[in-house]
Amino acid sequence: MTRCASRSAGGKPERHLHPQRIRLLATSDLHMQLTGFDYYADRPETGSGLTRLATLINLARSEPGVDLAVLLDNGDSLQGTPMGDVFHEVTDLPHPLISAFDHLRYDAIGLGNHDFDFGLDALGRVLAQAPCPVVCSNALLLTGKCPWSETLVLKRVLNVGGESHSLAIGLVAVLPPQTAQWNAHHLDGKVKIADIVETVRIKSAQLKAQGSHLVVVLAHSGLGETCEKPHQENAVIPLAALDTVDAIVAGHTHLRFPATSGDMRPHVAAEQGMIHGKPVVMPGQFGSHLGVIDLDILPNHESGWKIARATASLRSVDDRTPHAKDLLSLLSPAHEATRQAANRPAGHSGQELHSYFCFAAPDRVLAKVAAAQAAATRSFLQGKPEATLPLLSAASPLKAGGRSGPGHYTHVPAGDLTLRHVSDLYMFPNELRAVVATGAVLREWLEMAAGVFCRIDGGSRDYLLLNDAMPGHNFDVLHGLSYEIDLSVSARYDHDGAVVHPQNHRIRDLTWNDEPVRDDQRFVVALNNYRANGGGHYRMLASAKALGLPTLSIRSALCDYLSGRLPRDPLEDAPPPWRFSPQPGHSAVLRTSPRARDHVADLPDRRTTDLGVDDQGFLCLKLDL
Repeated sequence: MTRCASRSAGGKPERHLHPQRIRLLATSDLHMQLTGFDYYADRPETGSGLTRLATLINLARSEPGVDLAVLLDNGDSLQGTPMGDVFHEVTDLPHPLISAFDHLRYDAIGLGNHDFDFGLDALGRVLAQAPCPVVCSNALLLTGKCPWSETLVLKRVLNVGGESHSLAIGLVAVLPPQTAQWNAHHLDGKVKIADIVETVRIKSAQLKAQGSHLVVVLAHSGLGETCEKPHQENAVIPLAALDTVDAIVAGHTHLRFPATSGDMRPHVAAEQGMIHGKPVVMPGQFGSHLGVIDLDILPNHESGWKIARATASLRSVDDRTPHAKDLLSLLSPAHEATRQAANRPAGHSGQELHSYFCFAAPDRVLAKVAAAQAAATRSFLQGKPEATLPLLSAASPLKAGGRSGPGHYTHVPAGDLTLRHVSDLYMFPNELRAVVATGAVLREWLEMAAGVFCRIDGGSRDYLLLNDAMPGHNFDVLHGLSYEIDLSVSARYDHDGAVVHPQNHRIRDLTWNDEPVRDDQRFVVALNNYRANGGGHYRMLASAKALGLPTLSIRSALCDYLSGRLPRDPLEDAPPPWRFSPQPGHSAVLRTSPRARDHVADLPDRRTTDLGVDDQGFLCLKLDL
């Protein structure tokens, strides 16, 4: 930031000029939560949704003292609710997200990794409707016309002391380079994604050299490490260290910044929302928060403008925040179309399915998903040599609280099911994959998965069960095996997939068909494309042999399985795959939904103590190990 100059561009002493307030308003990780409605449960959802966030946007724009407001979105908007799934299929109507962005007069849109989940053609169709420029600086389309721009300059005019002054705001937008890996089935050979920090270093310097007075980064990336590293997924801290960057909108990790909790990382002032002295906002997820960055600027003879003061804050949506009625009315047809599509018949379940205890005991949701994957894979393997190998199926919790809050759990009633129930069981548009893996690979796979748990040892009975550094969807359960997870030792892997305790092994008594698994034994494993492509830093899977399967979404496999079009798979009747190694005298605290109180009987072999609801709304249950 340029911070020193004695006279304005017009020659007037700066002390006589009133600063101009540039307000950057930011959304991120909306994930198609536009209407504040839970389409999985078919009921209103409080505390989220763009229609409520629109009320905050309108207020923030109109507040006294704001000379210019710029509204930006930071990506991961197109996927995440059944509305996104429905309008991926509907191609002859305006996309509701684009209609909402048009109505709210967004100035620019960045892209996130999940915006590529439906493929390039689908993304291109949506972006062709965009009412404002779309920016992605580190994703290079290798063939064809690119539907996004590498950078953008917003040109505005401000009135200062009766004189007109031009202001150029340069925008750089970046997303994780791992996007190319996670969505390799859509992007391989079509898109190349460059390093985040290096891209911003080059593009921001170019924008400054070309006359941009301010450079704002739309970083679909979390805070991450304090120092620059090649191909970082979460790189906001080193981004803020760049002299050519003035403000950052962060995202991707679904966290919030500024944050009230202390962050001990160097150069991070969490409560003030400053990193390396630069204002940074990360506005949560699902439209829960609006990011607000205020830049008070003065004309400057040398650089055009200087930043006199910068602040960062979040404004939260809650059940008292009214919907913006005009936007709600605009989205009403899409809302009703989504409800109608989501309530189409899709099969039957003889038992209630929920994810409240998926980290405390084997889970019926994961078992159902695993069985559907296995049944579909068996049909594809018929007549192939791999059909003689044991078949396993890997599934992980997708709706299990964590950063998404105490309302983010799967709960499907017994009886006839609809498509919204299928989406509740499996919320992502992932595709089915299969690999051949050795017993040695399976052991390391499970060791990585066991990293979601904290170490539980002597000295305290109040350990949290889950390690917040690893997302819950990284907890793969391999159905078809039997094994124990020993929490008395530290995890072998960290959340980035690096071996940090080479001597440690949490996985005990790994067996198949009541026999110990041998290192050289071969298995076929059904899994999703995200994990098969290396998502979640499961590096050991690089040595697994991929099998060619026809294209099939896992939700389609679930529909076929729940409706009986696929036969009941033996894995559904297999014994529960995992258990904790007994630790008499020790306990751990599981944070789950308050609705779990009605289902504690599903933990018959584990003594639990209800500790009440914490300040984030999670029910805390103490589990004896």
